[in-house]
Amino acid sequence: MRHPILALLFLVSLPSAVASADQPRPQSDLNRVVAVVNNEVVLQTELDARAKLLTAQLKRQSAQLPPEDVLRRQALERLVLERLQLELAEKSGIRMDDEALNAALRRIAEQNKLSLAEFRKVIERDGYDFAAFREGVRNELIIGELRRRQVESRIQVTDREVDNVLVTAAQQAHTDEEYRVAQILVPLPETPSERVAEAARARAERMLAAIRGGAGLADAASQSEGDPAATAADLGWRKLSELPGPVADAVLRLKPGQTSDVVRSASGFHVVRLLDVRHGQRLVVTQAHVRHILLRPDASLSDNAARSRLEQLRGRIQGGDDFAGLARAHSMDPGSAARGGDLGWVGSGEVVPEFERVVSEVGIGQVSEPFRTQFGWHIVQVLERRQHDSTEDVRRARAREFVRQRKVEEETQAWLRRLRDEAYVDIRPQE
Repeated sequence: MRHPILALLFLVSLPSAVASADQPRPQSDLNRVVAVVNNEVVLQTELDARAKLLTAQLKRQSAQLPPEDVLRRQALERLVLERLQLELAEKSGIRMDDEALNAALRRIAEQNKLSLAEFRKVIERDGYDFAAFREGVRNELIIGELRRRQVESRIQVTDREVDNVLVTAAQQAHTDEEYRVAQILVPLPETPSERVAEAARARAERMLAAIRGGAGLADAASQSEGDPAATAADLGWRKLSELPGPVADAVLRLKPGQTSDVVRSASGFHVVRLLDVRHGQRLVVTQAHVRHILLRPDASLSDNAARSRLEQLRGRIQGGDDFAGLARAHSMDPGSAARGGDLGWVGSGEVVPEFERVVSEVGIGQVSEPFRTQFGWHIVQVLERRQHDSTEDVRRARAREFVRQRKVEEETQAWLRRLRDEAYVDIRPQE
């Protein structure tokens, strides 16, 4: 269960139909086709709604709005990529039934400390259609599953790659320090032409000039008239080993508050700002030795059926049946099923929040009630707990996650570009 947490952000990824444009358009304009994507069309109403959504997002971030034509191009590109991914997901047989969708909506509401009914009222109070929001969440879940199958499941990180990252860190003089870093990234394809690379560098240089003229990173990124994938992000606290080599080198030359020149890495062109520095500390955590049984709902196993089957298995375990034997026979987690469901020692942040919460609440030797995460339905048993100095484990885990995330980001960008390049996309002139 050591998988990245699926981030479902409240009102960040809404469907294209959640809202209408502020200014009404004639009916002929509303139905006008603005793009053809393979056998699908994108209508003016969808583009208007997505542009409105992007505008709302930028305002919530207190970012300066780009020119309207730039914003609409970015919105249209996102709609095109969304169409392509949903089309591929349908061909791949990826579905999200209503039971799983409702569970996801409840999790989003809980993350915002609201009941589902209260959450719905907030959505509608802000002028969005809840039914459309609901379908948008379904699409986000489907796209997330598609990316896991097409990209993330194929990413492998070797111990040698982890060791190389740690050796590099050990050779540097600041291995005990952590750096809070923010950046703008203008991504590049795997093998960019010289023309594409120079155009991307020029966009990064324009953003850097805007920053040195007083703009924030988010403002500068939002003004990009080039690749709509250019993003500004706070990377949080990182060891130097957890940053791409050229970015780490740039960070070492900065003082808190300073911004680097444009830096190129395998991912693209970066503009890096060092926000703060702190010394590393030993990390002692509470760990639990756990095992679980996982059932994944699919076309042949409904959400309710998965839960009912786990309730039956839990009853058998409480009646004396062997947990490990049942896990080998029934669990759909191939990584742990062969070990009798054993996940080993897990600590805070190593599993998804729902799983971590249940582990923290279950007593030693007890078996939890069935509960759901993004991976399916589980029952979990806590075998023992301990206090553990996880400093070295965390260093290796962070190094591994750094390598994995770098590969995921690079492969996702390359995959999206291939998906678009291989598709028929006809962008109609904007009026």
